[in-house]
Amino acid sequence: MEAFTNFVPLILIFGIMYFLLIRPQQQKMKQHKKMVESLRRGDQIVTQGGIIGKVAKVKDDSEVEVELAEGVKVRVVRSTIAQVMSKTDPADS
Repeated sequence: MEAFTNFVPLILIFGIMYFLLIRPQQQKMKQHKKMVESLRRGDQIVTQGGIIGKVAKVKDDSEVEVELAEGVKVRVVRSTIAQVMSKTDPADS
């Protein structure tokens, strides 16, 4: 029984670390993934490098084409998109 009581503080520390560090990080990753998956043409985005542009074309699961200025388009990996500044309205079906 004494051995178990020696592990109680260790278990409590792990529990506190889980709820303060691990769980919020997992939720943040899930939210970012949902945001990136819902990108549409016309959305204004900010990349992790600070570049602001408008989504011109959603190419595939891993990249989008972003228009930085008129006629200037770059390919961007989806996971590097940090923020969606403005969303376009979904098309009516």
